[in-house]
Amino acid sequence: MQPLSADELTALWLSAKIALSCMLVSLPTGIAVAWLLARVRFRGSLLLEVLVQLPMVLPPVVPGYLLLLLFGKQGPLGRLLAKGFGIEFAFNWKGAVLASATMAFPLMVQPVRLAFELIDQRLEQAAATLGANPWRVFVTVSLPLAVPGIVAGAILCFSRALGEFGATMAFVGNIPGETRTVPLAIYSYLHQPGGEAGAARLATLSIALAVAALLVSQWLTRRSAHRLGARHRAEP
Repeated sequence: MQPLSADELTALWLSAKIALSCMLVSLPTGIAVAWLLARVRFRGSLLLEVLVQLPMVLPPVVPGYLLLLLFGKQGPLGRLLAKGFGIEFAFNWKGAVLASATMAFPLMVQPVRLAFELIDQRLEQAAATLGANPWRVFVTVSLPLAVPGIVAGAILCFSRALGEFGATMAFVGNIPGETRTVPLAIYSYLHQPGGEAGAARLATLSIALAVAALLVSQWLTRRSAHRLGARHRAEP
């Protein structure tokens, strides 16, 4: 297989930058929403869960179109951010981060929520009994115990962002060097004469990255489950 061309390396670098930014932006909100769904029962929790999972069942172009309506240059949020803060999302890499985060967020929340649900709440209650306030209990007990799930969710979010196509295409387009990520580069290759070799190279690379990310995520999930099982067996 031939080495990657300059355009392919640019697409790979742009994909990595967008995926990493997506993961970092989604992580705080993902942890907060996962904890809320795992620990708090409130009116509207079912609606929140449906909204979190909705991007997974919608055609990807639908969230992308909605993002364009809201954050486009003529959209209400887009105009507000542009005038007030000088931030524009449409047709640039920041918009690709927003589109990727929208599609990858459910995959981040699921393993983090499971990690919080598997935590023995007696440990949290013991910390509260010793005088720790709720925030300190969360930071010193809940969050460290949920780290394997958080890492797994972050990896799934990163890998999903690497493969994002539909929402990105609808929201920010296919601009070389700005929004043309690896999936969009593959799409472009398939629609130009003689582009099959480039598409095959990038497709092979995408499969390798996805398999590696899933293997790491599964390993962390199983390791977390094994540790929790061993701890429960050790308890009287």
